[in-house]
Amino acid sequence: MARPRKFSEQEVLATAHRLFNETGYHGTSVDDLSRATGLSKGSLYGAFGDKEAIFQRVFEQYCATSEQGAAAMLEGPEDQALDRLRKWLTAPDDHTGRPGCLLAKATAELASENDAIATRSLATHETLLDSCRRLVEQAQRAGHLDPAADAEVLGGLILTTHRGLEALAKAGVDAKTRNRIADAAIDSIALPVS
Repeated sequence: MARPRKFSEQEVLATAHRLFNETGYHGTSVDDLSRATGLSKGSLYGAFGDKEAIFQRVFEQYCATSEQGAAAMLEGPEDQALDRLRKWLTAPDDHTGRPGCLLAKATAELASENDAIATRSLATHETLLDSCRRLVEQAQRAGHLDPAADAEVLGGLILTTHRGLEALAKAGVDAKTRNRIADAAIDSIALPVS
């Protein structure tokens, strides 16, 4: 009978997530993971498999959480859809130097060499695009956006702005500046308030 584990898988994965976010997949060694988690290499391999398997678990969790967050944006009255889009783009605080988005980081680093990462990244981005499109459609039905505008294109504009604002945050651009950009993005597509 196998001995019960004396560690939390979720805590180990959270630590691995932080490390992969800070140093990237290629910049993170199994020794780094072992030191950061406090587990021996044997324990890591026994519980999770090799470094790629650990990364796949972390990446899958991150993508699933991102998709759930996007789906949650769809909940609420249609007349508040534009506000939910604005809130999604708006920085909650002035933390700079954040680790950034693991989805963007992994896509840039690994999608060209790892089919599983490329496939999962594309699926997540498509889900995020769909959620943005649906929010735009809600705002159109509420009379806050031009009903003749292409909802898919506007949704793509919102997602692209979100990704860009994450990169600016990572670069250290302050929240006030990022929020002015977010407001300008939303205001540029919103119908004038009468």
